[in-house]
Amino acid sequence: MTRGLVRPAIPVVAAAALIASSIAARRREVSDPEEQLFRLINGAPDRLHSPVWAVMQSGSLAAVFVVSDLLRRSGQARRARAALLAGITVWAGVKAIKTMVGRGRPACHLDAVSIRGHQQSGLGYPSGHAAVATTLAIIAASRLSPRARFVAAALAATTGGARIYVGAHLPLDVVGGAAVGVLAGRAATVHLTSERSR
Repeated sequence: MTRGLVRPAIPVVAAAALIASSIAARRREVSDPEEQLFRLINGAPDRLHSPVWAVMQSGSLAAVFVVSDLLRRSGQARRARAALLAGITVWAGVKAIKTMVGRGRPACHLDAVSIRGHQQSGLGYPSGHAAVATTLAIIAASRLSPRARFVAAALAATTGGARIYVGAHLPLDVVGGAAVGVLAGRAATVHLTSERSR
């Protein structure tokens, strides 16, 4: 009963998070709590960079093709197509949202940002890596065991945190990206479910 009530609420919560975070991000000011959270994550030790970088790739455009191929090879052709379509759509759609919101990268708003790896150019909100990783996690894990779903969710969450750690995004950027990913991932899985029921 509780599960049935929670599931429909997830897209509503994600949409609310996207709207609220985008409004805050458009102000182009970093609040004290957001800065404190950014400093906490961005100030983690440099020795974490290599493992963090590896996890972060789960939100790249290349990950869309890798996950889609893995799903196809495991006999889930429809899910593979859904991951490919949703992943590419989210990757491109985030770029449009960035232009509408216009928030810069952390170094544009804060001093003493630790940049690890290549310095990111362009706008910051929302995080494309967080959006793609969350979308793929929801689509790929929707038919797996609860433990596997937890691992997929943890991977997506770690990807968002990794973007803060390397100095590419502020926390609200990650919230916005994750919200986009939840909406896209849920839409794709609902579509897959409706196809199966026909």
